[in-house]
Amino acid sequence: MTKSTSTNIFSTGNVYQFFLKPILSNDEGIDAEQLTEIALASLGQLSLRRNWPDAQWLLQKLTKELQRTDIRLEQKLFGSNFINPIGLAAGFDKNGVGAGIWNYFGFGFAELGTVTWHPQKGNTRPRLFRLAAEQAALNRMGFNNDGAEKMLRTLERQQLKQPGQRSEVIGLNLGKSKITSIEKAPSDYAASLELLSPLADYAVINVSSPNTPQLRDLQSPENLRQLIKRLKELPNCPPLLVKIAPDLKNEAIAELADVAIEEGLSGLIAVNTSLDRLGLENRVLTYSGIPLEREAGGLSGAPLRSRAIEVIRQLHKRTGSHLPLIGVGGIGSPQDAWERITAGASLVQIYTGWIFQGPNLVPLILEGLLSQLEKHGFHNISQAIGSDAPWL
Repeated sequence: MTKSTSTNIFSTGNVYQFFLKPILSNDEGIDAEQLTEIALASLGQLSLRRNWPDAQWLLQKLTKELQRTDIRLEQKLFGSNFINPIGLAAGFDKNGVGAGIWNYFGFGFAELGTVTWHPQKGNTRPRLFRLAAEQAALNRMGFNNDGAEKMLRTLERQQLKQPGQRSEVIGLNLGKSKITSIEKAPSDYAASLELLSPLADYAVINVSSPNTPQLRDLQSPENLRQLIKRLKELPNCPPLLVKIAPDLKNEAIAELADVAIEEGLSGLIAVNTSLDRLGLENRVLTYSGIPLEREAGGLSGAPLRSRAIEVIRQLHKRTGSHLPLIGVGGIGSPQDAWERITAGASLVQIYTGWIFQGPNLVPLILEGLLSQLEKHGFHNISQAIGSDAPWL
């Protein structure tokens, strides 16, 4: 196992702390979406040129600082080998520009998208807002992305190895185009998946974003069954998962879990962003001066933690070992990740916490998980799943 992150002043973590942490410590300042676009533009160029000598030097530096390899963290799920259980959640790399380099940041897998069949601009800007004190974000992006056809070209330009021939696991998160009706949604999802499936280790049916009108209607058992059946008809359909909302009632969560098992899904991801303000109803958005209870969009980050772990626990209770779960929402520390796994998640994903905490969050979590495995006498992370083993 590689030891702790370098104390070199020029380490990735220190550069992040010195230059980006002050920006991220305030709601105001550089627009959150603009900051993301700047970062992705640089990462996209690095991914395209990752075999150039200078790029290789930088990526080797990232590897030394951020990767943690240990056989105890490895699992085989959805037919893929995950070198560790920490993934980059969908929503950050919407167009797959950094697909070739996320493993260098220490991730065991990365989920690209959400991608839709039709390119779309999304909702009016500004549409992504920091809630720095709460380590949270409000977004009403609206599935802005370049569309499936351009994503294919973007991924092909990076010359990725085929699934099963590469060390990194890549998932694709698929959404419904805004202009497509609910009735035609299955064909819309199918068009994207058929085009992109050769490059995906697994695919996610996103029916839970709060920012596309009527999208969450697809979480109903009838609509979801129809959608799953349509996608599974595709030749070479990759393992399919569904991402669900945190705002569903527990009865609906149980019903959805039953549908997932009956229809042969490979897993479930819980949870997406929340329309519930989770105690922040009167928190005023600096940009508008309006309380969050009157603002549109989904809430992510630390306030989502309690509900997200509750949903994972409910799903695990319903599905047992029959359906692997991916936990996401409010994970910003090693303890958060451990508690999500011991509640029933086989894998976890980070996004908002990673933005606020910086690149060092990934190795910090992995080191924390290894420490807990040792303290509990577990030989592999799989033994911790659903064990309710406490954080020691």
